[in-house]
Amino acid sequence: MVGKQKVDPDQVLGIRPEVPLPYWGWGSIPDQYGRRWADDDGQSRPPRRPPRPHPMLLHAWPAREQVPALDLAELRAALAAADAPRFLAAVRGHGVDDALHRVGAGIPMALAQRRQEAEPVALSVINRLTWRAGPGDAVLAEDLLACLRGAPLTGRVVPVDLEMLGATLEGDPGLSTGGFVDLRTGEVYDESSTDPMTVGQDAAVDIDAGPDRWLRFDRTDSRDGWREMAAFAERQHDATLRERLERAIEGRGAFGRFRDLVHQEGLADQWNAFSTDRRLGRARQFLADEGIRVGSQ
Repeated sequence: MVGKQKVDPDQVLGIRPEVPLPYWGWGSIPDQYGRRWADDDGQSRPPRRPPRPHPMLLHAWPAREQVPALDLAELRAALAAADAPRFLAAVRGHGVDDALHRVGAGIPMALAQRRQEAEPVALSVINRLTWRAGPGDAVLAEDLLACLRGAPLTGRVVPVDLEMLGATLEGDPGLSTGGFVDLRTGEVYDESSTDPMTVGQDAAVDIDAGPDRWLRFDRTDSRDGWREMAAFAERQHDATLRERLERAIEGRGAFGRFRDLVHQEGLADQWNAFSTDRRLGRARQFLADEGIRVGSQ
């Protein structure tokens, strides 16, 4: 139907269309019957949110297809088995931007076994790290570039378990104030591991026997965790969801409210991948600041 009165397309649509374009209708969008998804019967729980926004929401429709999410369980299995073909199959063609430090950990292995296939993956990860420029990203990009060139890493190379270090660095400060990294083995110990009264005389780690062997670290405060939640909220394309997440992290109890809302909205997997990758980056940056680079375990 053609309206009786003219409208200003800039005000109504925000654009000046080159072809006839509808600007008003009855019912609600996307469905006049109030259905929230195709099979909504009014009683079932909503399906989980897709791992990535639809290309139409990114103003990339129809030129770009939706990239499938990275299967972290498959990635971990490939890394544990040091299986380069499996690793490359898990990574190529998948959204890796929220797992660059986990993916980066497998690239030296893939280059050693399947260099020709792994080189484009390595270059892509280096570019993504450089563009993102988060904590530890430049360090990993530099290490991967050195690996590509066959050059030694800068600094002392230690096979540190970054996941353990990240978890201990950013654990509950009420339980302990820090821990130690074994610079020979790369193992990470909470400070309670050095106390015979806590873990027993036989199990206690004696750091006084070889002080040069141990790197002491203090637990960090909660500011990194809060900034991480704020960054995750900001990246949400759904304005209502973004506002709810931003409200959740205001004031005391922010971490609990945020965690509950993330699970309620089916975003737990995305949040875990996002936060874990950044925690690994901060752990890598901490080591680099101490002159240590992470080698193969």
